[in-house]
Amino acid sequence: MNKKIHIYTDGSSKGNPGPGGYGIFIETFFKNLYYRKIFYEGYRYTTNNRMELLAVITGLKKINTKYNVTVFTDSKYIVNAVEEKWIYKWNNNNFLNKKNVDLWKEFLKLFLSNSMIIHWVKSHDDNYINNYCDQLSVKASKKKKLKVDYIYEKTCRKKIFNEKKIFV
Repeated sequence: MNKKIHIYTDGSSKGNPGPGGYGIFIETFFKNLYYRKIFYEGYRYTTNNRMELLAVITGLKKINTKYNVTVFTDSKYIVNAVEEKWIYKWNNNNFLNKKNVDLWKEFLKLFLSNSMIIHWVKSHDDNYINNYCDQLSVKASKKKKLKVDYIYEKTCRKKIFNEKKIFV
């Protein structure tokens, strides 16, 4: 039996934009063994779509194989970009007028270098691992020390200052 990896991901933000986080559950099946790893991280000012993308990117970076990978996400944003092949069109146009260009470019690089399937799961449904990832993402967004999404905050700087949401 070959190694098989499932990566479950979810992202969230409160306020969209606002504090956000992602949750990742990775399960590996190899021979008769089963391994699992859990990751989550929070950011002080971000969006739901950024956290959904960052969850998948981080999950793919955490594995040590490029084959037999299935990513489970409740993000139609990601699934449609792949299944409808929008991401290739965006890439050909250098992501002109697209949001989250930094993350889409990183995702595309990982997507093209891995043999993987992206599978959509309905959020807040009966997929207990997706629900667990949702809980992790919310937990991450409530941490006392949150990471800074520098690229997002830089692109939103004018809006942040106009709304007087100045970060220290």
